[in-house]
Amino acid sequence: MSQRAFVVVDMLRDFVDPDGVMYVGDDVRQIIPSIVDRLSVSRNRGDTVIFVCDNHLPDDAEFEMFPPHCVAGTPGSEVLPELEPMENELIIYKRRYSGFYGTDLDIALREKHIAHIELAGVCTNICILYTAADARSRNYEVTVCEDSVAGLSQYAHQWAISELENTLGCNVVKSEGNNGTGGSCDI
Repeated sequence: MSQRAFVVVDMLRDFVDPDGVMYVGDDVRQIIPSIVDRLSVSRNRGDTVIFVCDNHLPDDAEFEMFPPHCVAGTPGSEVLPELEPMENELIIYKRRYSGFYGTDLDIALREKHIAHIELAGVCTNICILYTAADARSRNYEVTVCEDSVAGLSQYAHQWAISELENTLGCNVVKSEGNNGTGGSCDI
């Protein structure tokens, strides 16, 4: 059994679809091939695959800051079809930025003896960053393939990448020769 997990964060219609309530922007469309590639590598390697998904109540307190998005049971809360979870893969719902806060993510990882997680998805400067911070606080090794995450802006993305690497000690890697066709991170 692999002691690694590939964790896909918030690749949901409201963030990734151009008509989504909180569409992250065109950069998010560019990371989809890389995530598809990373999913394939992880599945073939036998890694645990987990989807961590925003799933808000209609009157969620987060909507005081952001417009209502990813409301439970709405199309906007659905995983992008290209990344459809397989039957044996976990889906963990969250209501806050970190995939660990108020969820079963930590216990799910510990039950599978996971020591290393790779994060992919959106937003680099919000849910990826806070999930990574909580993972590092729990002593998980964390890898982020830079071509598999996108932020609300290039500035926010680059700032978060620096924080992931320099403050949190995450392993940040870039795929070799990614030309928008998915590339391949050597992780």
